[in-house]
Amino acid sequence: MQNERLNSLLKRYNELNLLIQDPQLVKDQNRYRAVMKEHSHLSEIAQSHEGIELLEKQVNETKTLVHEEKDPQMRELAREELKELETRLVSENEKLKFLLIPKDPLDEKNIIMEIRAGTGGEEAALFAADLYRMYSRFAENRGWKFEIMNSNETELGGIKEIVFSISGNNVYENLRYESGVHRVQRVPDTEASGRIHTSAVTVAVLPEADETELDIKQDDLRIDVMRAGGPGGQSVNTTDSAVRITHLPTGVTVHCQDEKSQIKNKAKAMRILRARIFEMEEAKAAAQRAEARKSQVGSGDRSQRIRTYNFPQNRLTDHRINLTLYKLELIMQGDTAELFDALKLSAKEELLQSSASTSADSED
Repeated sequence: MQNERLNSLLKRYNELNLLIQDPQLVKDQNRYRAVMKEHSHLSEIAQSHEGIELLEKQVNETKTLVHEEKDPQMRELAREELKELETRLVSENEKLKFLLIPKDPLDEKNIIMEIRAGTGGEEAALFAADLYRMYSRFAENRGWKFEIMNSNETELGGIKEIVFSISGNNVYENLRYESGVHRVQRVPDTEASGRIHTSAVTVAVLPEADETELDIKQDDLRIDVMRAGGPGGQSVNTTDSAVRITHLPTGVTVHCQDEKSQIKNKAKAMRILRARIFEMEEAKAAAQRAEARKSQVGSGDRSQRIRTYNFPQNRLTDHRINLTLYKLELIMQGDTAELFDALKLSAKEELLQSSASTSADSED
């Protein structure tokens, strides 16, 4: 199965090499961008394949040298070189396996992220603010753009709820596994006795849908306008700028009040609503595709406790992949690449195992 897919992709890569030389291609900018994106992905596979073929040739030549070389010292050097080449060959074959896994079309999407304080009162709200800073710093390091769409802050600087968008290259691929319950263990600033408290924050990551991908009928919406409110219930402004939109068929409700303009709040609310409904539909489709099989990493269950942040021990533990890192201070400053890469790798390994078992079943 892997060889069939590889041959098919290499054939497509050769077709694209010819296509990008066609001067007519640049006249259609949308098609040009799509072709160049596909070519970039397939060139990585082609280069990996060429590297493996070269290594295989070197391995065979070195094996011949080991068997035919008369000088004992030269033969020993050849054996050492053979071990190194075979190790590299195994590593490159593993890399190619992952490259051959079909890309999820959602991976390239921008996201809308929702962070909500759970159990733990003010301490949970303060940690929600810390998580928001962690994600925003990671986004800044990647050169991504983010925009606050709605927020509800506490008087002590915590966040009861915040909704924001992140846009850039492969945002959903990197952050899709953040949905779930994040548990924090630390001594709150408000705790005089120094006791460690446990609080929880929930995170939801929604791939942002284009208007063309999801048709929301105006008749299915109930739109209410009201005055915005701030921490403690005080009025933020004196006009009816806050907007609440309810999607009647699903019951999904979105509230936006960050902008002073009702029109801007409505536009943001529609983006959030579209993302929530799109996520619901994608979750149903994924459940049907996977039938009863549940992915360990990518279930996206918001009630699932996915991670513990233990500040006294400077320890972060991701319970889904049994990963523990003793660099919590750095992670909270946005140094999360190691964590996110481990989650992506684990998900790809699951896909490999799943596809291997599926192909084995079909052969039976």
